[in-house]
Amino acid sequence: MSTQSYLPIARPKIGDEEIEAVGQVLRSGWLTQGAWVKRFETEFAARHEVPFALATTSCTTALHLALASLDVGPGDEVIVPAFTWIATANVVVHCGARPVLVDVEPDTYNIDVRDVARKLSGKTKAVMPVHLFGLCADMDALAAVLPSSVRVVEDAACAAGAAWHGRPAGALADMGCFSFHPRKSVTCGEGGMLTIRDPALARRAEMLRNHGAVIAEEARARAPKPYELPDFAEAGFNYRMTDLQAAVGVHQLRQLDAFIEARETLAALYDTALAELQWLSPPLRPAHARHSLQAYVVRVGAEAPVSRDDMLARLHEAGIGARPGTHSIADLSVYQKRFGLRPDHVPVSSALARETLALPLHNHMGPADVERVIGVLRGME
Repeated sequence: MSTQSYLPIARPKIGDEEIEAVGQVLRSGWLTQGAWVKRFETEFAARHEVPFALATTSCTTALHLALASLDVGPGDEVIVPAFTWIATANVVVHCGARPVLVDVEPDTYNIDVRDVARKLSGKTKAVMPVHLFGLCADMDALAAVLPSSVRVVEDAACAAGAAWHGRPAGALADMGCFSFHPRKSVTCGEGGMLTIRDPALARRAEMLRNHGAVIAEEARARAPKPYELPDFAEAGFNYRMTDLQAAVGVHQLRQLDAFIEARETLAALYDTALAELQWLSPPLRPAHARHSLQAYVVRVGAEAPVSRDDMLARLHEAGIGARPGTHSIADLSVYQKRFGLRPDHVPVSSALARETLALPLHNHMGPADVERVIGVLRGME
C-alpha cells in the first residue's frame, strides 16, 4: 500500500452549517419527521420542478413506496435495466411482482429502449429506468414505446441535479426516487426522496409512508386532541426520514449546483488526460443532458495492458479508491436461482459489469488528485 494519504472514491463534504443545523434539531427535542423534513421536501420539489416530494429513509424505500402506491403486486411485471444496483430489482420482488430484466446501451450505460419494446407484455405494470451514475436515461424514447397503461418510475438514485433537455430528473415520469447515501452528490447519511406529479398518488404515498395512518404524526401533534390515535386506512410502512437527516439535507441541497460544477471541472481534467489512454473510454456527457456526475465511470477496452480487476488492485496498492461501475443483476446468484437468469440474457450489462471502473470523484478533490490517479493509470502501460 502506498505511503501517500488514501484518496477515497467518494467523500461527503460537510460544513459548519450542517453541523449547526443538527445541533438545532437536537436542542429542539423534536427528532423525528417534522419541520426540517417539510423544509427539505419543499426545497427539493422546487429545485426539481415537481409539485410533491416525500422524504424517506433511503432510495430503496422510496422505490418500494412508489411501486406500492401504484398497486404493483403478484401477477405484475416491472421492467428494470440489468446494469444497476440490486435494489432496483429487489423492490419489485418485495412487492410480490416479477422483475423483467432488459439490457442497457453500451455507451450511456442506461436502459435500452429497443429491449424494453421487445419485453413488454400484458403483465407489464411499470418500467423503472435508471439514470445511472447521474446521466438521465432517454425518457422521450422510452415514452414513445410504452402504452399509456404502463407507469414509469425514475430510479434517480444518482441523479439529484441532473437534467434531460432542460427538464430535471425526477420530473420526467410519474414518479422519481433519489438517494442521499454518502457516495451521492448530496448526502444526509442515509435517506431518500420520492418526487410525484399526481396529487392523488402523492396523498396515498404519504399515507403509506406513515404506517397507513390517515393523519401524519407531526400533524397529529398539533391537533386539538393530540392524544387520540389516528385511524389507519391501509397496512403501510415506517419510511419516514428524521429531522436530523433533513437538517443536513437542506444545507446539502443548497450546495448541489456548486457541487456539480466543481465535479464538472474535475471530470474535464479526467477527460483531457484520458484522451491519451485510448484503452479507457470516458463517460458519455451529451450536450442535451446535464450529467450530475455522481460517479466518473470509465470502460476498460480489450486492448488495455491489464485487466479491469488488475487495475483495481494496482490503484488500491497506490492508495487510490476505485470500484467496479456496478453489477449486472443477471450475474447475481439470488436472481439466477430465483428466476433462472443468465449473463447471456443481457450481454451488454454483463460485459459492463466486467469492464467498467469508477475513479475517485468528490468535492474534496483538486487537480493534483486527478493527476495522481492518471499517473497510476499511465504506469500500467
